[in-house]
Amino acid sequence: MLRKIQYNAPVTLTFALICLIILGANQVTNGLLNRYFFCVYFSSFTDPMLYIRLFTHVLGHASWQHYFSNTMYILLLGPMLEEKYGSRTILSGILVTALITGIAHLLLNPETALLGASGIVFMMILLASFASFTQGHIPLTFLLIAAIYLGNEIASGLLSTDHISQLSHIIGGACGALLGFFYKRHPHARRK
Repeated sequence: MLRKIQYNAPVTLTFALICLIILGANQVTNGLLNRYFFCVYFSSFTDPMLYIRLFTHVLGHASWQHYFSNTMYILLLGPMLEEKYGSRTILSGILVTALITGIAHLLLNPETALLGASGIVFMMILLASFASFTQGHIPLTFLLIAAIYLGNEIASGLLSTDHISQLSHIIGGACGALLGFFYKRHPHARRK
């Protein structure tokens, strides 16, 4: 019996597909596409691309390994989150997280460039941990995820020089936690 394939998580699947297309095109252009459109770095405030890159930097990836490591988590968590919170809510979360991580990067690391969806991954990880919240209770799993995640990112940031932006991971996680708290308090605000 033939079964139909369902495009079950439109924001998640479209995000992963756009990132894949951009990575392929970036390979063909020998890195120029990422440099001009898909990484955020400090440039003149009169440059309109500065403001566009505040959002688009999450779509660019440095390598296939970088893409696959982020996309694996996004494809794992995204469908569950879209089902629970709605596609427009997840898209809003992606846009807000991209903007906040982009601005924070410009303020705190203006001499380097940032690209990749790891901030989005950590937003989704923390937002997913809110799935089992009930009124008046904080699940132990959320506290453990937050403690392990924050401890690891702070230690990595202090002890490592691996060119991974722990700042975007921490900010992405904070965005996910704030979104989770907001939608637990205001479930009617979710947009399908």
